[in-house]
Amino acid sequence: MSVQPQNPPPAPPRSPAPPGADGANAPALPRKMSWFDGFAMSLTMPAALIASLGASIGGLGAWGAIALWAASMVLATATNWIYTELAAMFPESSGGIAHYATEGWKTRAPVVGPVASIGYWFPWTTALAVYSGLIGSFVQAQWFPGQDWSVEFGPLKVDFPIAVGLLVMLLLFGAAMIGLHVAMWVVYVTGGALLIPLAVFIVLPLFSGDWSAQGLHWNLHGASGLREALVWLYVMAWTSFGVEVCATFAPEYKDTVRDTTRALRAGVLFSLGVFILLPLTLSGYVGEKAITAEPTTFYIGAFQDLVGGAADLMVVFLIASLLLIMITGLADGSRVLYEMGRSGLTVKQVGVLNKRGVPARALLVALVLNVFVLTVLQTPLAIIVTGNLGYILTHVLAVSGFALLRKDRPDAARPIRLPRFFVPLAWALAAFLGVVLVVGATGFSITGYGGYTELGVALAVLVLAVLLWLYRTKVQDRAGAGERTGARERTGERDAPGADGRPV
Repeated sequence: MSVQPQNPPPAPPRSPAPPGADGANAPALPRKMSWFDGFAMSLTMPAALIASLGASIGGLGAWGAIALWAASMVLATATNWIYTELAAMFPESSGGIAHYATEGWKTRAPVVGPVASIGYWFPWTTALAVYSGLIGSFVQAQWFPGQDWSVEFGPLKVDFPIAVGLLVMLLLFGAAMIGLHVAMWVVYVTGGALLIPLAVFIVLPLFSGDWSAQGLHWNLHGASGLREALVWLYVMAWTSFGVEVCATFAPEYKDTVRDTTRALRAGVLFSLGVFILLPLTLSGYVGEKAITAEPTTFYIGAFQDLVGGAADLMVVFLIASLLLIMITGLADGSRVLYEMGRSGLTVKQVGVLNKRGVPARALLVALVLNVFVLTVLQTPLAIIVTGNLGYILTHVLAVSGFALLRKDRPDAARPIRLPRFFVPLAWALAAFLGVVLVVGATGFSITGYGGYTELGVALAVLVLAVLLWLYRTKVQDRAGAGERTGARERTGERDAPGADGRPV
């Protein structure tokens, strides 16, 4: 589906640091990842399916959930194919699809930069809160069912699952501070652990003799059913579209163009198969009623039935797969926030790396945010729907940005150039995702997992992003320019003359 050079060009040298950066001596993100490392990161999305699969089956009926998860992943496949061209165009950016949106819209609406970036950053970063809470629920259900205490401090609540989640957060924060290239072995271990429960849930039910399509329902009917389908596509968006995470690590691949493209395509095709098969096999084996009664922890009962005495081990594998999501989300979100600070889209303090090439300040921001989100929003799906408003908006802007870049920069270097029909396809995808965004953001309360509080938080995050961008451009950048001018005057330096003899 694409035209690709027979021998992809080697990764280009790093771009010079932007004004205000430390220059050539500043630490850089190390190039140590292969395409398979990126693919391992993309395994987070099949693992993420665990968080919202049960609720979707309960709300939509098994057949409705199967159809919508498949449709959502088909949409994700099309958009991620488009991102392969953009990833090759901007190999030095760690901003992922948020950077593609910024580049496509910056001559028309510069405010798209901070809005898209924070809209992308928030759901990936808060994945830490989503899945640490789930891990706490699994630990409680399997090993500590009697731990039902809770403590409240105003809007903040801490119970046993949340306490376990906070502990997991702190441990992963410490691991992330070491550096992604050092922690890749953790990604491989947890990714391998994910494949075991996936195989159990997809294969064993079909050979158990207990799988049956009887009792599976389709709960989407008429105009109200169409609206509910759009709302659930909104809820599903981060889980299915998140394979694009491979593009965020573009500057860290050994061969940026080849490795980014391979990782994106391998990740999206693998996820497509899982998103179709897993809802089908689990719903037919466990049953709608059982899943609806325990939408988060029904997996544990399924483990027990399928593998008997090995249930404890399988729960450990399941928890390990959730750790993969959290590691990826923390790494992805911190790099996006670092890129925002480096490129002038938010306060400059987060756009620096420590001596080991780790965005430590961005990681600290992520830790504080996740502690707040987990103790206030608490329910995993409520956290997901909060982040999806900005996330879907970012996809709308990135996909349309692809079409705008084809128009504005027709002669730009494109190591991967997709066929022309992808341009109208991009506009169609942007329009449809726009509809999903509007309907979903104003109606996700019908799922029972969100309301005005979640919508208010999502909008406040986008508004805060614009305010910080204005502070950066109107205060910090101007102050920095003034300091550089004053320094030149004190040392007697003058700007170099231009072609007309005047200072530039």
